[in-house]
Order: sequence, then structure tokens, then C-alpha cells
Amino acid sequence: MNGTPRALNRFLLSVIGLVLLVAGAGAGVLAVSPAAARWWQGYAQAQLDWLLDVEAHTRLLLTSQSWIWLAVAVFFLLVAIVMISWIGNQGKGRASTLLDYQGNADDDGAAGAVKLSCAVAEHALKSALMERTDLVGVTVTSYDFRRQTAIKVRVLPRQGVSPHKVAGEIADLVAALDELLGFEIPVLLSIGSGARSRFTKAERVR
Repeated sequence: MNGTPRALNRFLLSVIGLVLLVAGAGAGVLAVSPAAARWWQGYAQAQLDWLLDVEAHTRLLLTSQSWIWLAVAVFFLLVAIVMISWIGNQGKGRASTLLDYQGNADDDGAAGAVKLSCAVAEHALKSALMERTDLVGVTVTSYDFRRQTAIKVRVLPRQGVSPHKVAGEIADLVAALDELLGFEIPVLLSIGSGARSRFTKAERVR
């Protein structure tokens, strides 16, 4: 329920994992196979000789350095910028406005604007849930979900507490909040595991 690019993240993790897997397997083969180690030494030496030859033919006139190292530095600078942008994009999607209504004279009510903060619903749900003695942790956050505001409620029940009972009672609490506000709020309920709780998950998205 946030703006994290899951498809891109999974692709990058798959590529990085595959590269590390191949590198690890190759290192293992080189460690146990003398023939593979001799082949690698010859191959690596040939590549090093080629690189030194290219470096010698690409030196700039004003300096004694090759322009290849400048290109490599620019490449890694771009990689750093992309990674910083990627890291900064993680976890986005938080919402701050639950309702933004613009009324006019044609409506049944008076003309005007009504803006309801997400904090209203978050504090109402969290205050009600924090009073429960069968829960050891409560987190309520708001996100942009399919072009509307949705609320994620995560609770950690005590060991032995029925997750179905907790889910049903929280669903009743959310229904009461919907009736109070006058409109339905999409809600994701996550019943998680902690040091003193068992793991299960229930979901309600309307």
C-alpha cells in the first residue's frame, strides 16, 4: 500500500542475487579445481594485458592518465545518483488527507470546502485499540491506494489470543468509524507475530 516500485525492486534483487550466486559458484570451482584455477590465471592475465594496452593508447595529451578512468568515474557517479534516487523512493505513498470535499451551491448543503486529516482516523483507531489488553502492539498508518486514501492497521496480539476474534472485533470498530465519518475507508488489517504472539494475517480491502 505504498509507492515502493516492487517490480523494479524484485528485478534488481534477482539480478544481484544471480550475479552473487554465479560469483560464489565460480570461486568455489576455482578453489577445488586446479585445472580451472590455471585456466582462470591465464584468462585473467590476458585480460589484464589487454586492459593495460588500451590504457596506454587512450592517454590524454594534457595528462598522463587515460580517459577511460574518467569514463569509469562518471559511470559510477551515475550509479550512485541512481541508487540514492532509488533509496529515496522507498516507502513513499504515505497520505495525509483522508477527505477533501469541495461543496457548491448546487449541493444539498452549504457551499464550502471540507478537508479531513488522516490523523483523525488514525488516532481514533489507535486510541481504541491501545485500550485492549489482548494486544501488545498497534500501528496505524495511511497510504495512497488506487487513487484514494487507505489505512493500514497492524496489531500484535498476545500469545493465545484468537486472531479471528481480534480481526472480527477490529472490523466492527472500522465499521463504526465508517458510520461516524459517513463514508467507507479501505483498510488493510495485518495481525502479525511478535515475541509473545503467533503469526497470522487477515485482510479487508473495500
